[in-house]
Amino acid sequence: MAPEVAAPLKKALITGITGQDGSYLTEFLLKKGYEVHGIIRRSSNFNTQRLEHVYIDPHQSSARMKLHYGDLSDASALRKWVDSICPDEVYNLGAQSHVGVSFENPDYTGDVVGTGALRLLEAVRIHIESTGRQVKYYQAGSSEMYGATPPPQDETTVFHPRSPYAVAKVAAHFYTVNYREAYGVFACNGILFNHESPRRGENFVTRKITRAIGRIKVGLQKKLYLGNLKASRDWGFAGDYVEGMWLMLQQEKPDDYVLATEDSHTVEEFLEESFGYVGLNWRDHVEIDPRYFRPSEVDNLRGSAKKAKEMLKWEPKVQFKQLVAMMVDADLEKAKREKVLVDAGFIDSHQQP
Repeated sequence: MAPEVAAPLKKALITGITGQDGSYLTEFLLKKGYEVHGIIRRSSNFNTQRLEHVYIDPHQSSARMKLHYGDLSDASALRKWVDSICPDEVYNLGAQSHVGVSFENPDYTGDVVGTGALRLLEAVRIHIESTGRQVKYYQAGSSEMYGATPPPQDETTVFHPRSPYAVAKVAAHFYTVNYREAYGVFACNGILFNHESPRRGENFVTRKITRAIGRIKVGLQKKLYLGNLKASRDWGFAGDYVEGMWLMLQQEKPDDYVLATEDSHTVEEFLEESFGYVGLNWRDHVEIDPRYFRPSEVDNLRGSAKKAKEMLKWEPKVQFKQLVAMMVDADLEKAKREKVLVDAGFIDSHQQP
């Protein structure tokens, strides 16, 4: 009797693998038994810190995560990696994802976020046509696309973007819809409301707050400078949301889905909860800096995830207070390690933002 042949591993290709969402999605897919490939930009500094805990030397046969140099601005590289990796699923998470920075770098943001999605979709389309394989595509949308449209926002809500980043995301959204309708690509848009974690970039407001709390608590910082405290957002945990991304690509037909907690809080409420968690009064430490106000603000984002709950059976597990505690605890530990280095004279306390 011939021995059973093991089924080949499913392959996933992720752009933005080194980011917050990319690292959580990589963990999730590895646990599902996938072989995970990620496209990373070349940098003079290592930018793979969020992946260190799952990294295995590619020379070892047990390595199921592999990194490749490329960029969403480089169509030839995208085509090369799609053709050589032959992924079953492609997750486009790569972006210049900071709303404030998009006002300062609008051309670059539009190219990478909007046209970058088009380049990747075209690489997937050509690969499907030339090989006959099925490749499923996930496009990372954003609640910022709704902009000035009042909540609650769902899949049928009209987009009214208020930043170059949001405009570019709207373009990527409709490129995805067009490739689904015009070419039959299994392409899904995930419209994710704000999702945070201890791995969030330190220049995003939630992480900026929790990072400062840790440093204030151990005596490395006194003040935190912020902009609009009245902006209200639907904040969830990034680890919950990557499961939703995967579930979208496991359905029989491609579609678009909102992922959200359906609960919103202002930046001021985030300050109250996070500073209060460690026994501090945020008003003693926070100052308003007009430089952090944007030319056009988004006042209130709160999603309705009814469709995802019904069709995907997806539910957010981590609630607001748990999320805040998770982030503050992680940044307090980080600040304690930093304090040891400062006290020993290895670094200057002002080196960090």
